[in-house]
Amino acid sequence: MRDQRYCESGHLDHAFRSFGGTLREGLCLSNRRNMVKASLAGLAGLSFPELLRQRALATQRGESVGSHRSVILLWMTGGPSHIDMWDMKPDRPLENRGPFSPISTAIPGEFICEHLPKQAAMLDKFTVIRSVDCRHSNHEPNQVMQTGHREAAPRANPKGDRYPAIGSVIGKLRGANHPGVPPYIAFQRSSSHIAYAGYLGQQHNPFIANDAARLPVYDLVGKDTGKVSDPKMFRMPRELNFDRIEQRLGLLRELDQMRRELDSTGMMDAMDAYQQQALDLLAGGRVQKALDLSSEPTAIRERYGEHLWCQQALLARRLVEAGTSFVTIDLSYHTASGTWDNHGDNIPPYGGISKGLRPLLPLFDHLITTLVTDLDQRGLLDEVLVVAMGEFGRTPQMGTQGSTDGRNHWPHVMSMCLAGGGMRHGQVIGSTDADGGAIKSRPVTPGDLAATIYHHMQVPLHATYDDDRGRPTFIVQENGKPISELI
Repeated sequence: MRDQRYCESGHLDHAFRSFGGTLREGLCLSNRRNMVKASLAGLAGLSFPELLRQRALATQRGESVGSHRSVILLWMTGGPSHIDMWDMKPDRPLENRGPFSPISTAIPGEFICEHLPKQAAMLDKFTVIRSVDCRHSNHEPNQVMQTGHREAAPRANPKGDRYPAIGSVIGKLRGANHPGVPPYIAFQRSSSHIAYAGYLGQQHNPFIANDAARLPVYDLVGKDTGKVSDPKMFRMPRELNFDRIEQRLGLLRELDQMRRELDSTGMMDAMDAYQQQALDLLAGGRVQKALDLSSEPTAIRERYGEHLWCQQALLARRLVEAGTSFVTIDLSYHTASGTWDNHGDNIPPYGGISKGLRPLLPLFDHLITTLVTDLDQRGLLDEVLVVAMGEFGRTPQMGTQGSTDGRNHWPHVMSMCLAGGGMRHGQVIGSTDADGGAIKSRPVTPGDLAATIYHHMQVPLHATYDDDRGRPTFIVQENGKPISELI
């Protein structure tokens, strides 16, 4: 399914393909226009005119584009074990309850895992949902929970990867909080871990920030290699400078003069402004500054720590401050099914619950509580919704696949947590049965989750997009409704 995201040259599709620099137009003749377009196609910022134009049109129609609201999705790739984290079963036999013990939390009467002590101490700022209905969800690609559509399962549905990510929908219908930044940004370990734009078009794919920031490089099992990534995305070839880009834009405007004369909407006249704003993004603007951690105070950087995921969390905070609407962090070392896919200690590379999951929990505990605390201290927590989840839960019984303490996929129920967004927190929603294998009360569907995020982002829940046959599809599926306990 992932092949559909690759262009003919074999490179990953991205948010900058819509400029069409390598497409021939009209008669298939090489001409100066196509040469200009080809020379500009590789310049990332020059496809953002479409985004900027959509936001301007919304303003012209008198539609609100919202405040500075945004979402940070901590995507726990592989499917974290709900029973060993947020929905513990301490009275059950070991093969069910697992090796960890529960601890009390800031919510009276509620308990979570002993390896999440920081989150336990401030659980009054979180909501834990223990009854998420994750049927039909799978991984590689990870689609259902990131899109809110049960049909978005490429392993079962040939068109499953065409359903757009929630971040892509927000990017199209709402845009960014600032015109100089992409609305949907992702740090991804693999393209199979992140949902893309699908039917909305490649221009609404996430801006992949891995090559735009200086970050530590980890190997597939989570070892720091000592290397640092090169932020090469904004670096232009030696022979290309901004003066030359400006000259090419001028030539492009001249070539568009005939189309401009035929345009009754005035949109062609506005293109110059949109292209200039896109050029400003490439030339240095807000995104490059947000992705430069060297400008962050040392005390804050030390608070987050040196781990790759923690630095990405700090970058996510900086990006939403800069105006991005939706940031996804792929919390995985491995490029396959994901680091949270803890099948067992004898099934490399992820390990089981004791050796695989346990090292992840203190790291995740520090990451999420540091992020939430930082947002709170900066007065951003009411604007920024933090969501932490994976694609499904894990089996009630350990020892699957001949392992000692591994748990297999369990697409029947999972847990997740949320913070911020101006919502009512300090609560636990839903419950599972005695062994944690089935929903007992208050099921929450992918549609409900999507509706909750769209509600927060002030995106109309009745909005639609067209599929490949031009048929309108609602962005919220299966009668999904915002989670009433939160809003």
